[in-house]
Amino acid sequence: MVADDIPGVVALQRLCFPPPFRVDQLWTVEHLTSHLGIFAPGQFVAIDEGTILGSASAALVCEQVWNEHRSWEGTLVSFYLEGHDPTGTTLYGADISVHPLSRGKGVGRALYHARFNLVQKLGIARFGTGCRLPGLKASGLDPEVYISQVQANDRTDLTLTPLLRYGLTLHGVIENYMNDEESLNCAALLSYERS
Repeated sequence: MVADDIPGVVALQRLCFPPPFRVDQLWTVEHLTSHLGIFAPGQFVAIDEGTILGSASAALVCEQVWNEHRSWEGTLVSFYLEGHDPTGTTLYGADISVHPLSRGKGVGRALYHARFNLVQKLGIARFGTGCRLPGLKASGLDPEVYISQVQANDRTDLTLTPLLRYGLTLHGVIENYMNDEESLNCAALLSYERS
């Protein structure tokens, strides 16, 4: 991502996360400008013929923060990624957005592989993230039961299913991860370990 991409990424997020997401939970120009200033190598876009089809933001966090499996805000501190630690051992995924018309076409996979490649290039321990569970509330299930069914391919989740196909390892549920009604404020904890 470069500065010229920022307006397109802001617009993309609004397409990807319509209500019930609140606008104050989405990136602004100021947030993304901060991301580039703090850790430009961790910010990615997927572009086709000048159109931004996807974006991904990340920061480095230390081993202690990773091992405590904190909430989104407890991990990254703010939408400005103030929790970034230049000496961190985990590339932590703050967000990924793929244009609704481009889903299922490899854009998300390409962004995740860019993250995995960065882990290898930096020589750090892993990529890690908390993955929202947009089908959880509608399922009526306990979060642990829900993610185990997704992992067993007995249920499909719009977000978790593709990430498991990309090769991330599921570690369990983080409760009270972020304000996300569809996910009952939960997230699945995932990682990709450097080989």
